[in-house]
Amino acid sequence: MAKLKYDKNGRLLFTKEMKKDYTILAPMMAPIHFHLIINVLRNCGYKFELLENDGPNVVQEGLKYVHNDTCYPALLVIGQFIDALHSGKYDVNKTALVITQTGGGCRASNYIHLLRKALQKAGLEQVPVISLNMSFLEGNPGFQITLPMIRKFVAAMVYGDALMLLRNQTEAYEVHKGDSNAMVEKWSEYLNDQFNHGKGLSRIQQKEILYRIVKDFASIEIKKVPKVKVGVVGEIYVKYSSLGNNDLENFLREQDCEVNLPGLMNFALFKVDNRLEDIKLYGGSPAKYFFVDLLMKYLRQMQDTLIGAIKSEPRYNAPQPYPHTKSLVKGVIGYGDKMGEGWLLTAEMLELSEEGYENIVCAQPFGCLPNHICGKGMIHRIKAIDEKSNIVPIDYDPSATRVNQENRIKLMLAVAREKLREQENETQPGA
Repeated sequence: MAKLKYDKNGRLLFTKEMKKDYTILAPMMAPIHFHLIINVLRNCGYKFELLENDGPNVVQEGLKYVHNDTCYPALLVIGQFIDALHSGKYDVNKTALVITQTGGGCRASNYIHLLRKALQKAGLEQVPVISLNMSFLEGNPGFQITLPMIRKFVAAMVYGDALMLLRNQTEAYEVHKGDSNAMVEKWSEYLNDQFNHGKGLSRIQQKEILYRIVKDFASIEIKKVPKVKVGVVGEIYVKYSSLGNNDLENFLREQDCEVNLPGLMNFALFKVDNRLEDIKLYGGSPAKYFFVDLLMKYLRQMQDTLIGAIKSEPRYNAPQPYPHTKSLVKGVIGYGDKMGEGWLLTAEMLELSEEGYENIVCAQPFGCLPNHICGKGMIHRIKAIDEKSNIVPIDYDPSATRVNQENRIKLMLAVAREKLREQENETQPGA
């Protein structure tokens, strides 16, 4: 066991000595993206492991060590960590945990403090917690975010968005079930190998690989038939995590729907753009604005490369560029509304409806104020702008029953299927 070191405030540090033989556990959220990102971190010399434990015991561990009135994602993430540490699979004297902090006004930036309290209650105070952030909130001698690491993170997000989009738009119509998931596994292995050799990172390399990925997915045999198209938006963890949303994606697939989850790139752009909006609204350093603007331009270039590749095959619907998404909420909600998912949540619903995914599940943790305002609170306004939008807000927390959640979604789908039948009747000859 490495010698434990603390900072002046008594925070347990992750030291350079720990980097050599400590396993760092990371919570699961978006499987395709996170498997790529975890490999990036391993490639940077860290022993990372992505947690995949789920089930009722995770929730019970969360309820045991976190107040049940706190944010549901915090309860699940902390429950997943404690459940893993109690499983006997890991040496708790050689294990660390990592959790993200955005630095914004959302409660998510404070999960790390709840996690440390939970570890103390569970008798695991010797387990260090690493903050993964770009806001200079916390630092650790044994863990550094570097520019090469950020570059690989961005590449992993771009490739993850591509694989997720192509899988969802292909799987709903594939003739041979399982082809799309097999293609995701194939390209994930290839990309991880590229990252391990320092390849697939430049814009030229990304463009070449993305076009190959799109072409490969387009070779999958499909049978295009009319289906209900459903978009999923919401608080970022509940939106992507099957643990957080009771396996929402698979439920929608079982209901014979085509699912659309907006990618992580827009969220990354939104978070960087917020720094620019802060300076515009409240003033700030011109030097900071310059460097943040450079990062913004880099991310937009990467997104444009992704969009260009998706558009190379007519069978696929490409996401809209970030500036278009942002323009949709002009005059609808202010750009200063940026807690949690902020105005982006409203914008994604408008974009989905515009792109033909007007049936939308707005997934939110119960009591999440930003989501109740920018999600549920904007539904009436969105319907006034686009009358064909069909949105159902679903709350997720330990006391919410899966049956009730799925029944409410089924009611939304019943309306969607009726509209789909009407559209089919209108297009039939002699109608």
